[in-house]
Amino acid sequence: MKNKANEKIKTYGPKGFRERFLGEENPMHLLFKSNSDHFFCLKVEEMMQLRYTVPPSKHNCFTLLFITSGTHIMKIGYEEYQTYPNQLIVVPAGQIFSIEHININYCGFICLFHPDVLIGKYGNREMFNEFDFLKISGTPKITIPEKDAAFILNLLNRLQTEYLENDIANLNIVQSYLMALFCEMNKNAKKTLKIGSAATVLSNKFKELIYANIKTRHQVKFYASLLSVTPNHLNKSVKSSTGKSATKWIEETILLEAKYLLFQTTLSVSEIAMQVGHEDHSYFSRFFKKHEGLTPVQYRKMIDKS
Repeated sequence: MKNKANEKIKTYGPKGFRERFLGEENPMHLLFKSNSDHFFCLKVEEMMQLRYTVPPSKHNCFTLLFITSGTHIMKIGYEEYQTYPNQLIVVPAGQIFSIEHININYCGFICLFHPDVLIGKYGNREMFNEFDFLKISGTPKITIPEKDAAFILNLLNRLQTEYLENDIANLNIVQSYLMALFCEMNKNAKKTLKIGSAATVLSNKFKELIYANIKTRHQVKFYASLLSVTPNHLNKSVKSSTGKSATKWIEETILLEAKYLLFQTTLSVSEIAMQVGHEDHSYFSRFFKKHEGLTPVQYRKMIDKS
């Protein structure tokens, strides 16, 4: 008999995501070509919008949105982001995200690309370290000055043309356009982020570590040791950089992973407790209710009803 605790956690690919949240009979599917699981770029207003809200989910591709009018709202990790005209938002591959409210009153571009697209003729895995917004621990939203918005639109229009006018997009060309887009984004990201701040650098390293170790390690002192600082210094740095303590980041990451497992799997509450590092499932249930106002069982029933 298959051990449920070892059951594969579902992460959506582009086609699976569209069928689940846009509806299988949606005529919008005709816009997508055979290689759209690796790349596509389309105008949001040319696509039919989501038909269903999106509970905590993961995607195996990066998703980039540029808003030209209206407001887009979604959660990335535990944070809610409202994206306005001349702003970009990126959901990294493997990051947990959710959309709690369906909103059709916005326009812009959506560009989806698989990590493999970035590792080709002109790129390598090191480039992921060059762009903070591609990291799960990074800052996903970037504001583009009015004078630079035309450059962003030009690159997105070129990506859309490459996708629409060719049966199979030339991924070398796509990669070149994406690199140019990332450099424009990075230029503006560095104007708004305290890239040189020691506290910010330490906080980003801490967030990378908790995403990698959250299933087994919940103590601030463990992460402080990995980063060669004291727990007190780590707490102060994370608090000053993010507005939340290191302990709060750990708690929110546990809850986010638990909510994802409650939605995406049939694991029992006790099995999910084990998956997020809590051997005592009763304590886990109390912890979950304290922060969410619902028990894990109640949360799962709420998701099922929606």
